[in-house]
Parts: sequence; C-alpha cells; structure tokens
Amino acid sequence: MQVISLQHIDIQGVRLEVQTLQNEALSNGPTLIFLHEGLGSVALWRDWPAQMCQRLGCAGVVYSRQGYGQSDPTPDVRGPSRVVKGRRHGRLQPDYMHREALEVLPALLTTLGIERPILVGHSDGGTIALLHASQHAVTACIVMAPHVMVEDISLQAITAAHEAFENGPLRQRLAPFHADVDCAFWQWNDAWLSDGFRSYDIRKEIESIQAPLLAIQGEADPYGTMAQIDDIARHVPHAQLLKLADCGHSPHKDQPERVAQAIGDFVQALRAD
Repeated sequence: MQVISLQHIDIQGVRLEVQTLQNEALSNGPTLIFLHEGLGSVALWRDWPAQMCQRLGCAGVVYSRQGYGQSDPTPDVRGPSRVVKGRRHGRLQPDYMHREALEVLPALLTTLGIERPILVGHSDGGTIALLHASQHAVTACIVMAPHVMVEDISLQAITAAHEAFENGPLRQRLAPFHADVDCAFWQWNDAWLSDGFRSYDIRKEIESIQAPLLAIQGEADPYGTMAQIDDIARHVPHAQLLKLADCGHSPHKDQPERVAQAIGDFVQALRAD
C-alpha cells in the first residue's frame, strides 16, 4: 500500500509543506519531484502525483513553494522586495524561478537526501525544472506547459486572471488550496505583469541540459503557444516533444491517460538504456 506523509521542512528559514509518496514497492529507480504551477500547491495536484508514482513504481516528493499551499507566506507580498534576517519579503522579482531552481530546490533535495531525481514540472514548475536541470545532475526532466520566454498570449491570460481574481470567481476557487490565497495570487500575478518580466528568456540557459527531456504542450493552451516547446527543441536538440490537440494549460488534467502513457514510455526508455 502506498504511504503518503505530509510534513513541514525548514529550508533557508522558510517552512515548506512537503508531501512524500513511498513504500517498499515504490523503489524502482529515481525519486519523482513534482513542481507546481504559478498558482499551484500540494493539494492542487490532487492525486495525480500518487497515481504517477504508482504507475512508474517510483517514490515521489511534492512540495508547495513559499507563499503557496500550507507553506510559510511571503511577508508583505506586494511591498518592496528585500531580505530581512535572511528571509525574502515583498514582491517577487523576475528571477524568482531561478532562485527556486538554483537555491531552494537544491537545498530541499540535500535535506531529503535525494540525488539525480526525475523532475516533473507544470507551467512555472516546468520552467523551474528546466533551470535546475541546466545546472544540476538529474536523471530526467519532464515539463508540461513550461515557459522559456514571455509571449503576448501569456500576458493576456494573466491579465484576465487578475480581473477574475478581483471581480470574478477565481479567489473563491483558489482559497481552499492556500493558507493565504492573496499571497499566492499576487506574488505570481505581480511578478508576471511587472515591466521587468517582459524580457524574461531562458532559451540560451537551457542549452546546457544533458539529461533526457520530455516537453508537453496543449494546442489550446491560453498561457502559451507551441513556440515554447519548439524553442526548447531548438536549444536542446535531444528533447522529445508531445503536442496535444484539445488540450489546454494542464495536460495532466485535460488528457490524463495520454500524458500518463507518454511519461510511462519515456521513463521506461530510460530504464532500458
């Protein structure tokens, strides 16, 4: 029987909500690390990580970044960005995904004693996975609807989310999944709609990725076009692409069996090498 445990782990002075998925049967290879989207959390993944771990026979770790889920909030989330006693306060800066990929995630993996994981990232989490894999050894990297540069369609969708949060149903829908829903929303929305973020571009940085890479994108994704994963393939020629018709920004929700099969085949091929 799969064992799911939830705890809080202190990473760089911030308590992060961390869920682990393991048992004796889930020991067939590297640990899967699930990296959530810009408004995600442990709870918003629902049972998909557990299903994938069971399907692949791998242990897993799911965590909520600072300000999301039940992790510590970001103090003064809409105030000026600063560090107080080693802890980040204020608005996220355009490099927030770099910080997560290159500082927070490595510290968490070290604390958990995990080496060479398989990263599974969605949206912002996909970008974080790519950045981490560009500088750290991983067994593989799987990304769904990642962002390697900023498109107009992305900003239009995020502007619409701003309106839906303030005047529509979005705040109410997100509230059950975050201890501080305003923190979760504004740190993401403010960062993406800031002037400094418009030039965000990691395409050259990911050229150093050596690990096997699978990039998945829905053709009806309102947050990004196929240019995102096509550009991944241009800069990481060994990357495998999966383009899904009738699929939006969350391939694992919109096309769960197709995505699970593709990930299963990808991981099985790793084991055969």
